[in-house]
Amino acid sequence: MDLGVQVIEPSGILDGTQTTAFRQQVDVALDKGAKILLIDLKDITFVDSSGLGVLVACLKNARTAGCQMYVCSINDQIRMLFELTSMDRVFEIFEDRAAFETTVLK
Repeated sequence: MDLGVQVIEPSGILDGTQTTAFRQQVDVALDKGAKILLIDLKDITFVDSSGLGVLVACLKNARTAGCQMYVCSINDQIRMLFELTSMDRVFEIFEDRAAFETTVLK
């Protein structure tokens, strides 16, 4: 992938216990000058309101830093959460990393 692309792959449950570590990963990527940030959620099994909140906060930080942030590989539970909260209109979501690469890195 392009040097301006940083991929973050959290795993397990994205909840209040994981938000600080996740935010630190995003901050490190932004500090390194990432122009494109991909949050690959293939290994996330569940997201609660804290997890959703940290995703939104990271999107705001990315935009402030002039970085584009995308999400890929969400499961059905996360998709339902995004749809119920209208976050599917806020985040650009790709089916998987290959779809992201085909669309964004063409």
